[in-house]
This record gives sequence, structure tokens and C-alpha cells, in this order.
Amino acid sequence: MAKIYFDYAATTPVDPKVLKAMSPYLKKEFGNPSSIHGFGQKALGAVDEAREKVANFLGCDAAEIVFTGSATEANNLAIFGLAEKGDHIITSKIEHHAILEPCQALEKRGVEVTYLPVTKEGLVESAEVKKAIKPNTVLVSVMYANNEIGTIQPIAEIGQLLKKIKSSNMPTVRTQRTFEHSNIYFHTDAVQAVNYLDCNVENLGVDLLTISSHKIYGPKGVGALFVKRGTPLKPLIYGGGQEKGLRSGTENVAGIVGLGQAIEEIQNPKLKIQNIRIKQLRDKIIKRILKTIPDSRLNGSPRLRLPNNVNISFKGVEGEALVIALDQKGIAVSTGSACSSKTLEPSYALLALGLSHEQAHGSLRITLGRYTTEQEVEKFLKILPPVVKKLREISGYK
Repeated sequence: MAKIYFDYAATTPVDPKVLKAMSPYLKKEFGNPSSIHGFGQKALGAVDEAREKVANFLGCDAAEIVFTGSATEANNLAIFGLAEKGDHIITSKIEHHAILEPCQALEKRGVEVTYLPVTKEGLVESAEVKKAIKPNTVLVSVMYANNEIGTIQPIAEIGQLLKKIKSSNMPTVRTQRTFEHSNIYFHTDAVQAVNYLDCNVENLGVDLLTISSHKIYGPKGVGALFVKRGTPLKPLIYGGGQEKGLRSGTENVAGIVGLGQAIEEIQNPKLKIQNIRIKQLRDKIIKRILKTIPDSRLNGSPRLRLPNNVNISFKGVEGEALVIALDQKGIAVSTGSACSSKTLEPSYALLALGLSHEQAHGSLRITLGRYTTEQEVEKFLKILPPVVKKLREISGYK
């Protein structure tokens, strides 16, 4: 039975061109980038080339790119690297765990955190950001596109708002710390956005931006953080001083090369045509499900959402049971973030939209990608309705 993969938000297969670019650094070119001999310098050159590729994509200087072991690490570096006791952070209720968990940890250390509400479509309103700002606010962190419901946040609008506030006479830092050029820094987790949205940091108005390799057809175990020059970030990991002292540890050369190649592939003009095709398949799935399966509802914004994301709740169906039933028929989907799939708690992102626990438990996330075909979508749409019907009969739902 041919398997169908509809969980591209969890991870993506490595692109053949990416694997080819990585191969020499897994075999022949194995040097340590910190070594001054030829082996090391060849490896360093590869890391620098990848750094340039990422910087060109983001529209920043190569010196502003810090490679990390994952997007989670990059997010942690952005959060822990800026805030101290007495500071204030603003974030949203629907951020990834890699943002929420660090914020909750910092609350125990005397950092104040405001968790912004979202609309019924999952949108953060810039007016809410403005209202939440305090004299001791040092960081605003809002994800670019949500990993569960695909909602695209108004990052550029928030960036403009913060720029105006920082240039006004509004009182800022009251702690004993003195920042170099600004008192409020803006971070966005762009992990899900990179494949589909403009990530130029100047256009977005961000000081920090997180990306992940394995979400863009690159290898796992590599991430990157854009750190705008002058941002007073403190490292999480100390040691040999790699990555300009912000991320000590020997660089994962092959992985970094893979990330650089994956970023280069994203900029292929053919990708825009491919993204249009993905959006058309997404729209077909949404339309057919809502039409053919009673008591189903789309979660998140119907307009401001990633072109590959479908998140739908089915009354009378338990999401985990639906995922298992579909997996038995060769279709891989999820109920939400892969990072929280081991818990039976309903999605906090869906609860933040105003869904009941029952509705949140009955959700299904379908995420498409480069290799998704029309035939796979048609097969899925044929299989899904009877599976939902059977599970409803088992649960006693009428």
C-alpha cells in the first residue's frame, strides 16, 4: 500500500539537491571549522558560504546569522538571551512550546510575561501589542505563522508599531541595565513561514528571526537565528566561542551546508508556481470536507493562512483516534504540533480560539508539501468521510 504523507508541518523529506550538497562534508571534507589547517579551512569556507545564503534570503549581513542545533535552541537563545529579572516580555497564547516554555521558566526568575489573546481566527492584533507595552518591556515575540492552524500574523504591522514606539518619547528601560541602541526588541518564530512568505527582516521590522532546516527540506538538527547588529544577546552555551560567542560548540558542517542549500532551493522562481498548486490542493480539501462531512469546521483564518495548512474539527470524533484510523489506511496526518503529540491534552492554540475541549479534541491537521499530488488528495478525500462516519458510530454521535 502506497503511503500518503500529509504532515509537512512536522517535518519534510530532505531534498535530493540538499543531500548531494551535504555528502562531501559527511565523507571527504570532515575538518573542524575551528582548525587552521587546510581541512579546517575547507569546512569553514562551507559554513561561511551557507551563512551567506541564509543572509541573502533574509536580507541581512552574514555576520547577523547564528547557526544553532535546532529552531527550539534558536528560540531559547532569543528569549533567555535578552530577558532578566525585572524585565517584561510580550508574546501570544498560541506560540510554539519553544517560546512558551522559556517564557514560563523566566516567570519563575522574576520576569513578567504578558500572553496576548488572539481573535477567533487566531490573529494577534497590533492594538493588543501596543496596549500591553510597559516601561520595562524588552522583548516582543510573535510567531510569523502558526504551526497548528496556519494563521499568518501581521508581523510587518507589529514591526512598524514597535518602530514608532521606540522612536517616540515613551519611557523605556527602568532597570540598571543599559541597552546599546534600543529598549524593545522584536522576535518572530518564522519556522513555518520560510517556505511560503516574505522573510526579509527589513520588511518585517524584526530584530531576531528563527528558522529551521528540517521544515524546508533540509536535514534535522540545524536551525538559525537572525540577530540584528547591536542586539545585546547573551549566550546559552559557553565554550570555544564559535558563532561569535553566541553558540559555542563545533559546528554541524554538513547540516549547515544542507540548510544553506535548502534556503537556496526556496528562492527558485519555480517554487512560486508550486506554492500556487499547493494552495489549490489545500482549498480543494477544505471545500470538499466542509461540503461532504456534516458538523465539521475550519479552524483559523480562511484568508490569512499558510497555503499548505488545513485544520478542521469534527464533532463526535476524537482526533487521536482519527489519526490512527487514517494511518492504518496509509495516510499520515496529525492533530497538531509533533512536539506535543504525546500528551492527551487538547490543543492550547485551538482553545485560545474559543473552541470547546470537545471541539479541540476532535481536530485534524493536514499539511501539504512539494511532493503532494492531486491523486493523493483525491484518495484522502475518498477515504476520510467513511472513517469519520465509523468513528462517530462508535462514539454514539448522531
